[in-house]
Amino acid sequence: MQVQRAYAGRLKLLIAKTRAADALFAASFIVRMPVTTPSPASPAAAAPGVTAIFLLFLRIGLLSFGGGLTGWVFREVVVQRRWIAEDEFMSGMALGQMLPGTNITNLAVYVGQRLRGAAGSVAAFVGLLSGPFVAVLLLAGVYGALKQLPHAAEAMDGIAAAAIGLLLVVALRGVTRVSRRPAGAVAMVATFAGVGLLHIPFLLVVAVVGPLSVAAAWFGGAADAR
Repeated sequence: MQVQRAYAGRLKLLIAKTRAADALFAASFIVRMPVTTPSPASPAAAAPGVTAIFLLFLRIGLLSFGGGLTGWVFREVVVQRRWIAEDEFMSGMALGQMLPGTNITNLAVYVGQRLRGAAGSVAAFVGLLSGPFVAVLLLAGVYGALKQLPHAAEAMDGIAAAAIGLLLVVALRGVTRVSRRPAGAVAMVATFAGVGLLHIPFLLVVAVVGPLSVAAAWFGGAADAR
């Protein structure tokens, strides 16, 4: 019973930390609409083949323990391989946040489509999910024995903390970019307060803050053009 309570306490703490990171993540991406003026990006590399897309997302799905897959995708696709530009990634992440389904699968489909169309989307989606699917089936039978090992809980806490750190890295990059515009900064703070502090449903926050952010970016771009 004490072991179960300890696990429950750790789980509640990790959920609270993840919700805070997700709220910051949502706040940084809800203002990253496609109407914003793209910033200069480093030269993009040649578009990869379908097999390369599948293998990359297979590796991400297998090695990204504890969550934080968005940070892994950003690191692999934008920073290391330069397959897509950072602004393009941010726009895709914003769309993934607003569409039904899990954010990471939406992002994988988006990245695959941008690289190789429908075939790339299928390759990214299947690669991302097939590895963890097989791993869960294999580990489900031995999970009960694994959680009884010494320091197993501390190891899981460390993995989850690293995953949240990766999520915060990408979120803070988005915060840095959108905070350069006053309207974007206001929308970001409003989204974080609504989702993270007041626990307002995300779709309602998007419905209210999203159009206002788009309008501010639109009129701000028109004013700069003058």
